[in-house]
Amino acid sequence: MKKFIESISNVWKIEELKNRILITLGLLLVYRFGAHVTLPGIDATQLNSLAGQTKNGIGSILDMFTGGAFSKASVFALGIMPYISASIVVQLMGIAIPYLQKLQSDGESGRKKINQITRWLTIGITLVQGPTYIYNLYRTLPSSAFLLGFNSFEFLFSSVVILVTGTIFAMWLGEKITDKGIGNGISLLIMVGILARLPQAFIQEFTTRVTNNNGGPMLLVIEIIIWLLVIIACVLLVMAIRKIPVQYARRTTSGDYEQDLMGGNRQWIPLKLNASGVMPIIFAQAIMFIPAAVAGLSKSDASQTIVGAFSNMFGFWYNFVFATLIVVFTFFYTAITVPTNKMSDDLKRSGGFIPGVRPGVETSDYLDKVMSLITFPGSLFLALIAVFPAIVVSLMDVQQSWAMFFGGTSLIIMVGVAIDTIQQINSYLLNKHYDGLMKSGKNRKAVA
Repeated sequence: MKKFIESISNVWKIEELKNRILITLGLLLVYRFGAHVTLPGIDATQLNSLAGQTKNGIGSILDMFTGGAFSKASVFALGIMPYISASIVVQLMGIAIPYLQKLQSDGESGRKKINQITRWLTIGITLVQGPTYIYNLYRTLPSSAFLLGFNSFEFLFSSVVILVTGTIFAMWLGEKITDKGIGNGISLLIMVGILARLPQAFIQEFTTRVTNNNGGPMLLVIEIIIWLLVIIACVLLVMAIRKIPVQYARRTTSGDYEQDLMGGNRQWIPLKLNASGVMPIIFAQAIMFIPAAVAGLSKSDASQTIVGAFSNMFGFWYNFVFATLIVVFTFFYTAITVPTNKMSDDLKRSGGFIPGVRPGVETSDYLDKVMSLITFPGSLFLALIAVFPAIVVSLMDVQQSWAMFFGGTSLIIMVGVAIDTIQQINSYLLNKHYDGLMKSGKNRKAVA
């Protein structure tokens, strides 16, 4: 504990790192402030029905990712999610469109063009989602909540412009945090939005368990212990890797190849257990809303049964199909994002090889086989974490808002972003010869 406190104090001794942290906190504060600014023309005192809509189903997920801005009819009601959607679309299109493939291989200039394409696509997606959100307000809020008049063109036009501007501003904040602050700015915005709902969810659970005498404080302590264990499991999932040993031949003046191999530098290739991150959960969650939407077009008994089954996020059939889709999408996303062929070619060009495996096609096949073997348990673990909120609701009667922090997209995002941020701070400390946050080392004197 003493080492950790010393490492925290060392953070403020590095001027650049201190400035980056302060800039990050300042921009995050601006984002959180904007989440509480209601759209002009809406009576903020009449949003109870909208808040009730976001307690369950897709509304609760959207409200969590926007940090409560969705249920407050805020200028940031759409949050950063249109940008995330645009990034996913561009990444998937990069598999099939040669122009995007060329940009991906063009280095920094190509990355800038891809970012520009993503920004324009974000605006397009927001122009579609903005009117949809306003239509939802028309259906949910009473007519007296619209100060400019119900269904007025002035309110519709101004609100769509503000929503688009809010998303662009949130995107700009994220990019500034990435450039001038600490960590991935977009991910930090999402994490802060998720964390914003944590205190309220815990207070509701505390009130239910202790004040209402539903299980008592002992059961609440057990829930917290389980929650911490799930967080540890998520950390292991995010950081787990399979090391593939690699040897590099070191050429000598004698030209003795066997001697070159014996004197080669030994390294390893890290293959992540969960190379796809949280994307399979996001894909699967998007698919899960389609059956209920399609079945809702029909009034038959079978259709209503489907609607009921796929509208209950904590029901058995919803989570069974959800977990199956996560496993499938994990394999799919890993296959398109882990370029084993490119890894094999790069290894061959650099004079490296995997002991016992021939360079070229055999190396690519070997890496692909290893990725398949480690992806299967990784996908099962990811699916288990995704459906764990439903498990704790079923077994322990946990409040649904508090159960959302026991797994799923929210917990994996929080763990992944926290680890990434700590690693970046850790790199600054180690570069200045201080002990890092993640692992204590020998005391080193700071270099001016």
